[in-house]
Amino acid sequence: GPIPPQIANIDTLEELVLEDNLLGGPLPPNLGNSKSLKRLLLSANNFTGVIPDTFGNLKNLTDFRIDGSQLSGKIPEFIGNWTSITRLDLQGTSMEGPIPATISLLTKLTELRISDLSGSNSDFPDLSGMTQMARLVLRNCSITGLILDYIGDMKALKLLDLSFNSLTGIIPENFQSFSQSSANLDFMFLTNNLLTGAVPDWIRSSKKNMDLSYNNFSGPISVGCQQQEVNLVSGFSSSENNEISWCLKKDLTCSGKPQHHSLFINCGGEKMNFENNDYDEDLNPGGASAFISVAEKWAFSSTGLFLGDDSADFLAGNNFNLSVTSPEFYTSARLAPQSLKYYGLCMRQGSYKVRLHFAEIMYTDNQTFSSLGRRIFDVSIQGNVVLSNFNIMEKAGGPGIGIVEEFDNVMVNGTTLEIHFYWTGKGTTAVPDRGVYGPLISAITVTPNFEVDDGGGLSAGAIAGIVAASLVLVVLILIILRLKGYLGGREPEDQELRGLDLQTGYFTLRQIKHATNNFDASNKI
Repeated sequence: GPIPPQIANIDTLEELVLEDNLLGGPLPPNLGNSKSLKRLLLSANNFTGVIPDTFGNLKNLTDFRIDGSQLSGKIPEFIGNWTSITRLDLQGTSMEGPIPATISLLTKLTELRISDLSGSNSDFPDLSGMTQMARLVLRNCSITGLILDYIGDMKALKLLDLSFNSLTGIIPENFQSFSQSSANLDFMFLTNNLLTGAVPDWIRSSKKNMDLSYNNFSGPISVGCQQQEVNLVSGFSSSENNEISWCLKKDLTCSGKPQHHSLFINCGGEKMNFENNDYDEDLNPGGASAFISVAEKWAFSSTGLFLGDDSADFLAGNNFNLSVTSPEFYTSARLAPQSLKYYGLCMRQGSYKVRLHFAEIMYTDNQTFSSLGRRIFDVSIQGNVVLSNFNIMEKAGGPGIGIVEEFDNVMVNGTTLEIHFYWTGKGTTAVPDRGVYGPLISAITVTPNFEVDDGGGLSAGAIAGIVAASLVLVVLILIILRLKGYLGGREPEDQELRGLDLQTGYFTLRQIKHATNNFDASNKI
């Protein structure tokens, strides 16, 4: 239900925390009259409509969170009134950009998170006065243009996430200050932009989590697919540059002849057999900026940092001892806070059937707080969205129940199959603990829709072709023999001899001599 409007009648109200509930409807406008309010936390609910204009009166706000709701409309200009605010979370709403220019007035901000804005492109907002900024997330906000230098002057910055925008140009030179031992930056995500130029040396040698994948950098570069904690997969513009590894090129083009035609992965689990198919183990712990390749057969790329828990695991198990449905791969899973991509590498061209196996194993099946979580994410295959706002537990009817989502006629026209799981800021983020959210996958099954010849035997088509060719060859040989007279050519002569009245019997040598005039040469036939 809605927030009771009577709450606004509490004159001394300083904190209102309603996170991770099932509240809905519009926000009560009279809540803007609670001028003593400092913390207003409304995340992970089902609120609709716009942020009321009266909220511009909340000038004492220090913490405002509305992420994971269905609020719409533009980000209001009046947020510039909240000059005392230190944390502002607007992730995963249905709101529109651009980010208003008045945000520049919020100079006390230490944490700013805005994501998944709809609307047209906009320039990078002016945040130059926010010298105390520690966590800055502007993800998928349709921001274009250059990364502004002042970001490099934010000495307190610990997390920088500018991923999934359309940023261009080079990485600012003053970002090198983040490599100093005194710097606080631990995580930098610039993935899925249009950045160019060379990757700075300080980034390539960094031991911090940095994701620069899916950009347009230029080489040459001598690093491999995973350089410590730096992810550069598909980060370079030229696919013709043979001086860089295959995984750094666009589309992850196969370095040899494509030979794979199926995939069986037990995501987050051990090697196992199901329906006579051997599922590969997938136990690498991954991380915030990881790319892991398995013998150029398949790989995964994981991006992001769990909100509220920098050390949360990227592998999940059946910690609540749920009665999980078989097969065994539903008892484990891989998850990610933001983006998780699986790749089928060196795949033969053609049509495939993709089956994605899901089971929610991180929430309980009782009526406690731990059962109230809502995991919501999107899934794309080959760049096409196939599942939007997907909720495993809602689709399955509860936790621990395995379900399969099947997609047929998935085309591989190059050599790579890409399956992308992406969190758009929806759902809960703190049930049963902070950091429990984001895409989760139990197993992946990919099989071909075409006949496979592995060289172990001849296909029916090949056998038919060989038989036909053999018949043609036999006919040609018979024709040649006939023309040479070896087949049927002696028949007239035999008939002529049979027509003569010849005497047959035994003859003595004397008789033969007499008949041939002592073997006279004139009697030779």
